[in-house]
Amino acid sequence: MQLYLEILKNILESEETHIVFPNLKIDPKEIVEIESYKALQNIKKVLEDDNLGDEECFEKIEEIVCIFESIGSNAGNRHDFG
Repeated sequence: MQLYLEILKNILESEETHIVFPNLKIDPKEIVEIESYKALQNIKKVLEDDNLGDEECFEKIEEIVCIFESIGSNAGNRHDFG
């Protein structure tokens, strides 16, 4: 069975794919624009807080990175502080 799945996977990987969401009432561009706008609103809220010191500013940056991660993006290698 494993060989069967490997062969099938290999064949399907080279085939053109069309994904359809028949009940979706909004197009993908609008979805991305809406989510991007929400993320920008959240980032603006973080940046508008003038009552923070240096350590808290670092926390602001961390919060902004988390906002990007919440929409499926990331900060690349810069967010690997461990």
